[in-house]
Amino acid sequence: MALHVQPARHLRDPELATGDDEPDRERVEEIISNARDDGRTILTEWEAKAILAAYDIPTVETRIARTGEEAVGAADAIGYPVVLKLFSETITHKTDVGGVKLDLTDAGAVREAYAAIEASVAEKAGPGHFDGVTVQPMVDLGDAYELIAGSSVDPQFGPVLLFGSGGQLVEVYRDRALALPPLTTTLARRMMERTRIVEALKGVRGRDPVDLSALEKLLVRFSQLVVEQPWISELDINPLLASSERLIALDARVVLHDPSTAEEELPKTAIRAYPNQYVSREELDDATPVTVRPIRPEDEPLMVKFHESLSERSVYMRYFHMMNLDQRTAHERLTRICFIDYDREMALVAERRHPETGEREIMGVGRLSKNHVSAEEAEFSLLVNDLYQRRGVGTILLGRLLEVGREEGLHRITAEILPANRPMQNVSRKLGFSLRHDPEEGVVHADLDLYQHA
Repeated sequence: MALHVQPARHLRDPELATGDDEPDRERVEEIISNARDDGRTILTEWEAKAILAAYDIPTVETRIARTGEEAVGAADAIGYPVVLKLFSETITHKTDVGGVKLDLTDAGAVREAYAAIEASVAEKAGPGHFDGVTVQPMVDLGDAYELIAGSSVDPQFGPVLLFGSGGQLVEVYRDRALALPPLTTTLARRMMERTRIVEALKGVRGRDPVDLSALEKLLVRFSQLVVEQPWISELDINPLLASSERLIALDARVVLHDPSTAEEELPKTAIRAYPNQYVSREELDDATPVTVRPIRPEDEPLMVKFHESLSERSVYMRYFHMMNLDQRTAHERLTRICFIDYDREMALVAERRHPETGEREIMGVGRLSKNHVSAEEAEFSLLVNDLYQRRGVGTILLGRLLEVGREEGLHRITAEILPANRPMQNVSRKLGFSLRHDPEEGVVHADLDLYQHA
């Protein structure tokens, strides 16, 4: 039976989704590559916002103008009032050099602002740092909150995420929380809850609350951007405007690692990203469509329902002893099972949507646990909902685990199976395992050399 790891391009996990479409990674890589070819480590605001937009993070419309008249034309097209900001390949903190002019209401004001920015930059930094301006609509802050979302590199932990109160007083309030990427929506909410501003975002003094669910998803996309683009050294959205009506990035700053840095020397995330490459579509023997994917922290409620569906026999065959439902569904236990280090173990779930209720349900779980002594060996385990036994779920899960094992560099996979568990022995034998009955231990040892059965 040949099973192959398929790309997960259109099979994203909803809790890790980045929007209706995949990120435009090619566009981002093009922007970063062009900057590196120019020997630059600082991206322009326009480039930074284009990267955010590629990851479905909403940004304010931004147009580049190289002359005063181009600025007027852009302002006429956008509609007044507008904002002019310094466009520069070398300066990121625009306010420090007089590079921001707000609330410009007509063409004359735009011309004056353009000339003022050019003169101020020439005086404070040198004329070579002025490449024009960007023209943007003047956004009415109204009841909106100014937030910050950022990322920088820690020498020990690699990329680290920041969230908190933003705006010009970000260093004064110092209301922020840190987290390690990648984020899920649950982890994003926990990071938000460690800030003081989050209480205001829920709605205070008659102000409508911010859509915290949408903010969670934005932070997940931001986290995905940080994980997938290792050439980015620093990334800030400040301010990130948040109101009951919208979330929008008003300004963005991106700094790249030095172009001379070897790719293998780029900082790596302390926590391995969700392995999307192991998501696939499968079919059971009766053509029932199934999604096989790595487990995730948000699966705990589904795992509770999964264990509620298991018979005592299935539980005994998996754990070699009886475990009551309360033991199996204890929060502390399921947290360990669902929130895993993908470098040390890999758990795959077979999932489908119930045709009548439309709700997602887990049909089976397969797990590879690496040997503590040898990182090239792992033990597998399988547990399948009684309703879906003898329908091919176990075969699909174990086959996928073998493919994952090869991709992860494992050489040998083993398991211990109870002699009475004939179905598991049959599945193992079907996929190439050699079986050996051990009367003294009362188990059947399953063993497979991955390289002999590639």
